[in-house]
Amino acid sequence: MAMVEARIKRKNRIRKKLSGTTERPRLTVYKSLKHIYAQVVDDSTGRTMAYASSLSKELKGQDEGDKKADAKRVGKLIAEKCKAANVEAVVFDRNGFPYQGRIAAVADAAREAGLKF
Repeated sequence: MAMVEARIKRKNRIRKKLSGTTERPRLTVYKSLKHIYAQVVDDSTGRTMAYASSLSKELKGQDEGDKKADAKRVGKLIAEKCKAANVEAVVFDRNGFPYQGRIAAVADAAREAGLKF
């Protein structure tokens, strides 16, 4: 349980410093052992503007068992949904997770798809 508590402490420390606005909402990423989730949140109104996960219906049937590849697909999908919602730039919130592996894969794929950080 200590690892989860340490992540929550890191998350809270990060969240003190960054928040999303209407012009530049917050892209937050969460990972479980099996799946990865990303959402774009406007903190000024408390509204979720876009959402994507490895469970999304757009990604059904594309699961190869490679979690990093799933993360890249989620990053690309969240960028496409942001474009549809007229969001050009975001603030990246790693949610207390280290910026490596699947978290970095989501961010890199979103950048490649045209989302500005």
